[in-house]
Amino acid sequence: MKVYRFLTGLDDAAFCHRVTDALNKGWSLHGSPSLAFNAATGQMQAGQAVMKEVEGKEYHPDMKLSEQ
Repeated sequence: MKVYRFLTGLDDAAFCHRVTDALNKGWSLHGSPSLAFNAATGQMQAGQAVMKEVEGKEYHPDMKLSEQ
């Protein structure tokens, strides 16, 4: 089964560390990163989709994707 997550946050080192952590836990990048300017806060927001193949599991909406 494939699982999907979309990581978001401020475009800063902490966001890069979250993506790096996901990659080191077996997730793969899916598509290009996205950036958007938040006019209300004056900050750049970043997003990156990641996917992972999980063996022997069935999808259920209650599953914690970050724990896969």
